Amino acid sequence: MKLSAFCSYAAVSFASLVSAYPGMGGGMGEFHHAAKETRQETKQLIGDLKTLKDSQLTTVGKDIKAIITNQQNALSSVIDTGAPAGTPDSAACKADLCCIWKWISYDMTARFNGSSGRCTKFARAAVRLGFHDSGAWSTSSSYGGADGSILLTDEIDRVENNGLEFIAEQMKTWYNKYNKYGVSMADLIQMGANIATVVCPLGPRIRSFVGRKDNPKAAPTGLLPSPVDSADKIIKLFQAKTIDATDLIALVGAHTTSQQHFFDTTRDGDPQDTTPGVWDVHFYSETVNDTPPRVIKFPSDIALSKDSRTSGAWQGFINGQGRWNSDWSKAYTRLSLLGVKNINDLKECTKVLPAARTTFVNQDQVLLDRWLQGEFDQLNNMVDDAIMLTGVITGKGANQTEET
Repeated sequence: MKLSAFCSYAAVSFASLVSAYPGMGGGMGEFHHAAKETRQETKQLIGDLKTLKDSQLTTVGKDIKAIITNQQNALSSVIDTGAPAGTPDSAACKADLCCIWKWISYDMTARFNGSSGRCTKFARAAVRLGFHDSGAWSTSSSYGGADGSILLTDEIDRVENNGLEFIAEQMKTWYNKYNKYGVSMADLIQMGANIATVVCPLGPRIRSFVGRKDNPKAAPTGLLPSPVDSADKIIKLFQAKTIDATDLIALVGAHTTSQQHFFDTTRDGDPQDTTPGVWDVHFYSETVNDTPPRVIKFPSDIALSKDSRTSGAWQGFINGQGRWNSDWSKAYTRLSLLGVKNINDLKECTKVLPAARTTFVNQDQVLLDRWLQGEFDQLNNMVDDAIMLTGVITGKGANQTEET
């Protein structure tokens, strides 16, 4: 049974609390409930799906159209547990479109998994990088979107991309390693986001498509949200990306894994819920309830949680892990295809993603909770890097940590 770290901070002893996460029971019920909701906005088609007739669509094109119009789930359990067809340079691997992506998945999974079981700062940054590349697009744009431009131009130097430098360098390293096999930066970024999401405990395993084309032109400016924006500004910003209010709130939930470093530099490393590095729904509840001192809340998130256009979706995700994972998967599929003009020609390589972790026990939550209460500061980098937190040296006022 789940122990919620946010239920009653006054009554719960943080030194003895361990957060245990059950499986995804009820997830399909949540999905069916969400599917029956009446959305305020019509789900718009994007890219070449706007002009192609159904008879012209490939199997992948039909599936993507069904996903982004809310007619089909975007989750997948199809996984290839075998070894790649061969080494990247072998004829067998070159003959299998997804073979090179399996090698990439191996590299990314190793970087994204932390010894604590939580996902690392590289995983969390990879999700944000995918968002920032694809999200720099609107219906009035003739370019931008999921085209790799965030790393192929000086776009990464924009203030809204602060904190992405280290994942940018890692992605460029992977790009230099795999581009000779036909891997685009645009695909690498979006596959990185999907692999990172499923590596995070409880994260969904999203159907993943490749074949995007790179664009060496920087995306338009002013198309990404700010943590201090009003609800009205953000809702309108995402409407211009064909993303409705419910999908917007699903996407905002990615804050559940984060630790911020630039919004408030006096609180460097503070997370946005009590379980950083875990893909759970604590963020939704803790944004609207009392939390330990180190949990930080963006004004934009608070505004969205209260706005009449988005508060219903927000409340619906509070106790709906399966529902959120389902809605996130559909919303991120749409986001990851903004600005992509050849959607019908994409291929699917979901099978290379690692298996989802539908259960998770935070073995070091006892120590993490003491850190969240402000008892000591030394855990910042350890939590951010998803290193297993070990015992605190005992003694009144002690603030040292020991690693084993």
